[in-house]
Amino acid sequence: MPTVQLKLNSRSYDILVENGILHRSGDFIKAVGLEGRAAIITDANVSLHYSEIVRASLAGAGFETSIHLIPPGETSKTIQQAELLCRSLIEHHHDRTSFVVALGGGVVGDIAGFVAAVFYRGIPCVQIPTTIVAQVDSSIGGKTGVNVPEGKNLLGAFHQPRLVLVDPRTLLTVPERVFREGFAEAIKHAAIRDAVMLGRIESMDPDDQHVDPDFIARNAAIKARIVEDDERETSGTRALLNFGHTIGHAIEASADFGNLLHGESVALGMRAALYLSEKVTALNPDESRRLEAILAQFRLPLVLPENIPNHLILEHMRRDKKFAAGRKRFILLKRAGHAVVSENVTDTLVNEAIAHIRSPATSAVPA
Repeated sequence: MPTVQLKLNSRSYDILVENGILHRSGDFIKAVGLEGRAAIITDANVSLHYSEIVRASLAGAGFETSIHLIPPGETSKTIQQAELLCRSLIEHHHDRTSFVVALGGGVVGDIAGFVAAVFYRGIPCVQIPTTIVAQVDSSIGGKTGVNVPEGKNLLGAFHQPRLVLVDPRTLLTVPERVFREGFAEAIKHAAIRDAVMLGRIESMDPDDQHVDPDFIARNAAIKARIVEDDERETSGTRALLNFGHTIGHAIEASADFGNLLHGESVALGMRAALYLSEKVTALNPDESRRLEAILAQFRLPLVLPENIPNHLILEHMRRDKKFAAGRKRFILLKRAGHAVVSENVTDTLVNEAIAHIRSPATSAVPA
């Protein structure tokens, strides 16, 4: 079984990747020493397929469980929904000896992790991600949070999971659009740290939802090594994971959460970041075109919708957590596989980059 260890001293944990691991989730959770009652937080779509499998496995390992549902989609990632979940846990007699199981995609993982971080001032959390974006990225590293109208993930907490269990077979029940948008994060990982993996992604069929566990583990290892170097994003290393996210998050918020999926917004943000990389860090335009072509291969958007105005994108960018003391910090590429933090992006260049992604991409491949 591919296993990635994330080493953070007393907060270290394993990321286990195996087809069918959901059926043994209770045993693995018990093996890390968790006790007490389990609160499974999931959404209505994921629950139809997997909540009973996980509940039965937990029961078989001796755990009492309760299931707590949220509506599917980014619009559920709010402080109001987090409060409802906390109150539901209280109503089901959970306390500081309980733990949360986050069963679902990035939205479920973020809000369930946030609930675990604040419930009784913090209880353990196990992440069981069911989408590509969650399996390769958001379930790993302890960032939890909810959105507010002013921006994405502006309320949150660092709360590392005790264990991450990844079952690639869950991808078979993910809607096609959700499956493909998750590859924006895998492409990002290759762009910032693993240029060789770009070739592997180019060889993949975007319509084949059977994904090799080794591919997921390779992505998880990139995230794990970066988090080990900079858990709370203080040295700048973890900021590299935000390639494409500065403008991407602003686009996602400007479109109203849920209209553009996270990976779709990040794809647009990456195209803008590639433009800035050519201007600021001398990225070879051929490498930009290659990365754009890979994004297009997975039918991720490369042209900004006309109904999203520049001023709204810029307004959301000003509130972005990645801006330190008012300074603009962008993640740019010097070459494929090598990203840097830059504070040399001017307002003029930002406006140019947004204008650039309003025009068709010359490297786009047919859908």
